[in-house]
Amino acid sequence: MEALTLDRLNQNLASSLVDARLAHVLNKYGDKALVTTSFGTTSALLLHIVARVKPDLPVHFVDTGFLFPETHAYKEELTRILGLNIITHKAPYELNQKSRQQMLWKVNPDLCCSYNKITPIESLLSNYDIWISGLLGYQNSFRTGLNILQQRKDLYRFYPLIDWTEKQVKDYYEYFGLPRHPLEALGFSSLGCTHCTAQGKGREGRWSGLDKTECGLHT
Repeated sequence: MEALTLDRLNQNLASSLVDARLAHVLNKYGDKALVTTSFGTTSALLLHIVARVKPDLPVHFVDTGFLFPETHAYKEELTRILGLNIITHKAPYELNQKSRQQMLWKVNPDLCCSYNKITPIESLLSNYDIWISGLLGYQNSFRTGLNILQQRKDLYRFYPLIDWTEKQVKDYYEYFGLPRHPLEALGFSSLGCTHCTAQGKGREGRWSGLDKTECGLHT
């Protein structure tokens, strides 16, 4: 896609309601659209919109083997409430075991993320033309710089919520009565694996003390 066409699409998408944004992309790409979720603190937003726009759409979830029990409980709750079609992926057993035995989250967190988050998703990407995820721009400086629609190599990235404000997120949860992640009330604003997540505002609790703000899935 040419840059001018991509710019024009972003302008059109920016002026559309989020449901229309998602419907447009799903109508265009059909079964070539990959939707992923982490069941983190803001995951219910995209999942609720997906459930309204296309209820039977498969939603892919990576279970790293190191997630909080509360995240698994939240996954079950949202799946039941929204009637989600969740497909769970895990890293190859040997990579996950290597991560555990060597405590890679301490000595090489990038490699740990690569083994347990990126590898399970990478095996899917060749089957899709566009990847949809619920990133929010206000969460950190990297995400603030993202457009609604971007091209990365041979795959488009679609972030239908990237321009939402913190107030819009709060209002959406309250208007639709969506449940919040149980750890959010304890001061966890962003959630990942137990070893690399601490309490904190925005994403400051992720890989705290390290020069790392993303797992690598979206960079």
